[in-house]
Amino acid sequence: MYGKTIDQLIEALRILPGVGVKSAQRMALQLLEKDRDAARKLASAIDEAANKVGRCAQCRTLTEHDLCDICSNPNRSESQLCVVESPADLYAIEQAGGYRGKYFVLLGHLSPIDGIGPEQLGIDKLIERLQSNSVDELILATNLTVEGEATAHFIADKAKALGVQVSRIAYGVPMGGELEYVDGGTLNMALQSRKTV
Repeated sequence: MYGKTIDQLIEALRILPGVGVKSAQRMALQLLEKDRDAARKLASAIDEAANKVGRCAQCRTLTEHDLCDICSNPNRSESQLCVVESPADLYAIEQAGGYRGKYFVLLGHLSPIDGIGPEQLGIDKLIERLQSNSVDELILATNLTVEGEATAHFIADKAKALGVQVSRIAYGVPMGGELEYVDGGTLNMALQSRKTV
């Protein structure tokens, strides 16, 4: 429509989550019409990140080094290990603050239909880490989906067999939420996961 080069740019921008044809078109035209320097800077940053960023050898999150900043931080507790599905989940927990342990990133969840089993998630590496006896508590922070729950149960069984204490992140009513506006499933989970005060 715009020509081969512009159409390629629009199509390339569409790989981003939540970006459709119209949004990609607006982004491409903004970069080309109004801010070519920003376009060059963006292209350079993407190229550099694609060439330099890999996976942490210990937790499997994204990093430029062999070990990420969390795994290499001696002030982080080795006794708590939080299992998440993606680097985005790790970053969300870090932004919330308060957690001072380490992580293991699965890079997905169990999904036999899609051919994703324990091997693809690195669960063997997670088990090796648990066998090192440095982990006292395994915190399962997989997503609250059917697949996330199945993944959490699978890992919990393996960890319990090794004598590791397992906990699951709590779920329920959000801070500041009013009960009348909370959906039934969330409210039901909040009631089931209540704790004594």
